[in-house]
Amino acid sequence: MKGYWDDPERTAESVQCGWMHTGDLATIDSDGYCRIIGRSKDMLIRGGENVYPAEIEEFLTTHPEISQAQVFGVPDQKFGEEVATWIILRAGATMTEDELRDWCRGKIAHYKVPRYVRFEAEMPMTVTGKPQKFKMRDRMIEDLGLLN
Repeated sequence: MKGYWDDPERTAESVQCGWMHTGDLATIDSDGYCRIIGRSKDMLIRGGENVYPAEIEEFLTTHPEISQAQVFGVPDQKFGEEVATWIILRAGATMTEDELRDWCRGKIAHYKVPRYVRFEAEMPMTVTGKPQKFKMRDRMIEDLGLLN
């Protein structure tokens, strides 16, 4: 990208060496296909480990009982942040927090297994249909009595 039309400030912020830095995280496979795996702004750091919510969300939704999952960080005194998730189960499905964690163990890294799990009927969304993780995070912090 050469830059924003008549906006050198935004160009300087976003474009370096001809590449636009969007904040998207991606991988490129051996065939040259690019796959968007998340956003750097969504990343949380748990005990020095970078955790990408989109990766965990994609994994969680492979469970046959889970319809939707949103993952975000909440403050933690020991690790800096902890992994939290809001889950919407499929119609008629049941699951406990411990069952979810047990299913995760051995399939994803231990630091990616959600410490806090909330089962919900719906997620707060924007008018354009995007999940409002900041609202989920704020409610989780309040409900758990965590320091912000």
